[in-house]
Order: sequence, then C-alpha cells, then structure tokens
Amino acid sequence: MTDETDAILSLLPARLKEARRVQGLSLEVVAKLSGVSRSMVSQIERGESSPTIATLWNLTRALQVDFAGLLEDGPETSIEVLRAADVPSIENRGAGCTIRILSPPEDAGRHEVYELRFNEGGVLDSQPHRRGAREHLTVIDGKLTVTSNGASQKIGQGDTARYAADVTHRIEASRPSRAFLVVQDA
Repeated sequence: MTDETDAILSLLPARLKEARRVQGLSLEVVAKLSGVSRSMVSQIERGESSPTIATLWNLTRALQVDFAGLLEDGPETSIEVLRAADVPSIENRGAGCTIRILSPPEDAGRHEVYELRFNEGGVLDSQPHRRGAREHLTVIDGKLTVTSNGASQKIGQGDTARYAADVTHRIEASRPSRAFLVVQDA
C-alpha cells in the first residue's frame, strides 16, 4: 500500500464514528441498520479491524453518508484572500460611482456582493434584475438616497435599506459615500 492509501485508511475509523455520533446512533442501532455485528462496528471504529468493501458499503448506507466522502480529505482548511489591489471594479456603470466586485464570479446571478464608492452627487441607475431580485444596501460612510419602484428613502451611516431590484432602482449620494451592496437573485 502507498503512504496515501495508509493515510486515508487511518482516517476511516474516526470518520465512521463521527458519522454515527452526528446522527446520535448507538452501536446497536448501526448494527441493526447495516447488518454488521455490533462488535465488528466497534472494532472498525477503534481501528482494530479493516472493513471489507461490502461491510463499508453497508455501514455507509446505514449511516446515510457518502461512501467516497469518507475516503476523501477533510473539509477545506485554506482561506482565499483577494487583495484590495486585485479586486475587480467597474467605473462606467454610474456617474461618480465606482463598483468593486467582492463576490466570486461563480456567484454571479445568485448572490452578488459589491462595495460602492460615490463622489458627491454620484448616481447609480439600475435596470430591473431578474424577477424576485432584492438588494440589501448598507451605508458605511456618508448618506445615500435609495429609490425603488418610485419609493425613496434617505439612509445614513450604519443604515441598511432592503428593496425590490426587479424594478428600476437608483442610488444617489448627496456627499462622498461608501456602501456595501448585496444583490440576491440578480
């Protein structure tokens, strides 16, 4: 066996035990559900016995866990960082407004996150997004006026406005301002 195979197999007992624990199942219940004896389940969880493929298959079905998932590496432990200088921005979508795109490209159309920076008098006019789309705008610095479907509200530092984005909508700055915008179902 390779070192990688040994490493995977050494994780198996703990992963099976954790799957059982998460579901709140006793050894007896897992034995009944899987058809594997209680003592064999216990030995496998303690790493004293290596299960056959058939036994492992029965255990994963009883525990309702993914067979392949038990053998893969654990959850991702890295942190993705997008440095300020590398954040993509849009300069030409409004007058006196810069839009910095904070969400990953694969979230486009589902859950988009932006930082908005407005000059005094800056405006961002938006056409309707997909039916049911909503925006959540939080002012970090400054003051903004939000208009959605003819209704307007002034919001200041720390305020959040939530509004329909499947209609024509607009954000205006009376002075230099900065805000975060979350667009749902764009």
